Amino acid sequence: MEQPNRGRGRGTRGGPGASGAQPNWKQGGAHSRQPYGDGGGGGGGDGNGQPSTSRPVVSVVKRGNGNGSGEAAAGGRGAIRGSRYVPDVVVTRFPNAPSKQGTLGTKILLKTNYFRLLRKEDSVIFQHRVDFEPTVEDPRVMQALIRTQGPLFGPYIFDGTMLFLYHKLKTEEIELQVKDPRTDILYKVRIRRVGTVDMTSEKACLILNLMHRQAMASLKLLPINRNFFDPLAKISIPQYGLELYPGYVTSIRQHEKDVLLCVEITHRVMRTDTCYKMLQTIQRQPGSFRENFASMVIGSQVMCTYNQKSYKIVDVDYNTTPMSTFATREGENVSFVDYYKKAYNIVIRDPKQPMLVSTPSQRMQRSGQQGPILLVPELCRLTGITDDMRKDFNLMRSIADQTRLGADKRIERLQRFNERLQETPASREVFTFWKTELERRLVEVPARIVQQEMIMFRPDGKGVPAGPEADWNQAFRNNQMFKTVPLQRWFIICDRRQEQLTRDFLNAMLEVSRNMGFKIAQPQVQFLANDHGTSYTNAIDELVNRDPQLVMCIVPNDRADRYRAIKKKCCVDRALPCQVIKARTITPKNQNLRALLTIATKVVIQLNCKLGGIPWMVKNPLSSVMVVGFDVCHDPGNKSFSYGALVATMYSPKQIEPKYFSVIERHPRGEELSSFMATNIVKALHTYQAEFGAGVLPRRILLYRDGVGDGQLRHVVEHEVRAIKDNLTKVYENNEFKSQLTVIVVSKRINTRLFDGGRNPPPGTVVDDIVTLPERTDFFLVSQTVRQGTVSPTSYNIIYDESGLKPDQLQVYTSKQTHLYYNWCGSVAVPAVCQYAHKLAFLVSQFIQQNPHQHLEKRLYYL
Repeated sequence: MEQPNRGRGRGTRGGPGASGAQPNWKQGGAHSRQPYGDGGGGGGGDGNGQPSTSRPVVSVVKRGNGNGSGEAAAGGRGAIRGSRYVPDVVVTRFPNAPSKQGTLGTKILLKTNYFRLLRKEDSVIFQHRVDFEPTVEDPRVMQALIRTQGPLFGPYIFDGTMLFLYHKLKTEEIELQVKDPRTDILYKVRIRRVGTVDMTSEKACLILNLMHRQAMASLKLLPINRNFFDPLAKISIPQYGLELYPGYVTSIRQHEKDVLLCVEITHRVMRTDTCYKMLQTIQRQPGSFRENFASMVIGSQVMCTYNQKSYKIVDVDYNTTPMSTFATREGENVSFVDYYKKAYNIVIRDPKQPMLVSTPSQRMQRSGQQGPILLVPELCRLTGITDDMRKDFNLMRSIADQTRLGADKRIERLQRFNERLQETPASREVFTFWKTELERRLVEVPARIVQQEMIMFRPDGKGVPAGPEADWNQAFRNNQMFKTVPLQRWFIICDRRQEQLTRDFLNAMLEVSRNMGFKIAQPQVQFLANDHGTSYTNAIDELVNRDPQLVMCIVPNDRADRYRAIKKKCCVDRALPCQVIKARTITPKNQNLRALLTIATKVVIQLNCKLGGIPWMVKNPLSSVMVVGFDVCHDPGNKSFSYGALVATMYSPKQIEPKYFSVIERHPRGEELSSFMATNIVKALHTYQAEFGAGVLPRRILLYRDGVGDGQLRHVVEHEVRAIKDNLTKVYENNEFKSQLTVIVVSKRINTRLFDGGRNPPPGTVVDDIVTLPERTDFFLVSQTVRQGTVSPTSYNIIYDESGLKPDQLQVYTSKQTHLYYNWCGSVAVPAVCQYAHKLAFLVSQFIQQNPHQHLEKRLYYL
């Protein structure tokens, strides 16, 4: 449902950042050496040794295995595991580029969640390929076999395929007979030297990450996927059958001047019961236990207790049991019961239970795993929280109380983690072996707080300060909205049971709208006999003939099918702005009708926006500009498709009020978005001309590109920008000036955290040094306030810039854009156009799955 009290941006917490290797930027540009340091130098720049600074040159440092000798393509189970995906490092900045550090604002010093990693000497590491015969599936067995050869190897790092040694072996290839100490099975271990790694090269950080994982493993932490968790420190929530495992997301990268270790605190939600236990419970309940069990597990993540790996369940196979057989890689048929007994020494107690079905991840598919993965329910525990759990306020509050750590608590946990690494003998030994040292202090960075923004409620006023928390909700008590559109013909549709509730809320809306300068006429209320989706859509069909400006639907709950039906009717079949509100949202607490005024204020702002009004503005230093936001959401019903939404806010010197344009298109997941982005920016420019005059074009175009993963950055830089530039060249061909394009990649799901002492930094805090990346023109911006926990900064990576603006100007303008999201009377985590693009992409992908009506393109109907 449309929640007027939601805001402060989308969630900024998420998966771990990439821990791939980084170039040694102190040695010069990325193309001063081969990707893995074995070859000679190469050229750079624009052909004359001087890279362009006005239009950044793009370089990609490719990643791979081995040293270019083709070892990664060799056969064997180990080769598949070793050919892991490591993202490219996309270089958009060079050493002679102008400074990316700004100077405006109040200077402060912040702490971060980084520690410096110091190398005592820059030596060479010897890289070897390891193969086992017979094939070993269990990584713990692999590690045990290699561990027996410790006296031969000395200090080593083993990742399942590649063995990195500090000391050179006597021969380039050796074969060993090694006995598994647990089962006494003999294995042939073949070790071949495939290259060397210079610890000043790009691959050094990959080695350091592996070394750090080795140190983490010595702390007796539980590895789950790429992160480590502490079962001994688990937090039980017995009333919900849950456990929270505290853990750490870590990565080592080359930053501006130093190699830094980033440590983020995370938590893993685990169920105390296995999937088999849940199946037994469901079998004792009424109804079809197969359907009920399937609805519980399909789509959820499970963790296998024997290897701590996570899988997503896509089906339940009742025709296959642990007694069924499958073919091993050696061609032998073996039952699941026998396999788990032999490989993991696990006895399956119920040989007749059904099997859970998972599909290989993209990483597994790259490694050659194609068929379905069958899992035993007895050996799986559900992880994460379900949609039903999210609706349980008390449960979510219990989880939040444990996971939302304030800045002071987070700093304390980070320092304890560092002490644990430093004081545990086994981990300290790892650092000593590899001639590295971890600083005990958190890295401090210089930061600046940009000037507080002024919120404009009328063109001729000075404006109202956004406030130290960038929250101007109270300002509407004394100020009218910047521009309003009178609401004369509108209707409310609701269930007869919500009649009094609806009238109370309507009175609150009429009261607040008078102070906000928004003229709202009395609506006609149409009551329904029931709350079925068809009842609402039939009522809307009848009302359309009366030419309404807007329809408001009061619904009893958040049933998705009803919401979908209403939105399809108003956004696809018709071009009718609509507002859907849950009865619970407008139910006053303790029957206090004054409590409705805050909710009514937010709803009134939304209604005005959907009619074409503007609640507030900020001073805009760029009078001829089009600010574009782009985001992507995936279709939950058909995972092979995604929806990309583009939203543009357009400014012209001829008119102080901005105009809006939005468009969304469906595309196969993974398909290149270059043509989509470019053609729709052209559509936005045609709309710009239609609004501001034939032949009028914006001087600058700022594109904030959201929804870019690490693996997609190269494509955005090399293809999307080029396609956009080609189309802009055609549009501006006969114009008096050329377009000035700036493309900024926006990333919210990052692990960087910033601390102002034991508090969160205030909104407007900018960091553009030390923890930024040398291959980018990037900065971090804290633009919003959070009431609980630690604020997450947003990362901005300027991958293309023709604007001619200084770093300060781009940073300040980006901060301004975070104040213009009209679903919240405060700043949000990303520029408003990105938030609007997400809102539109979410609406279409989750509910209507069709292109909205063309007549809605210039309205903020998706608020």
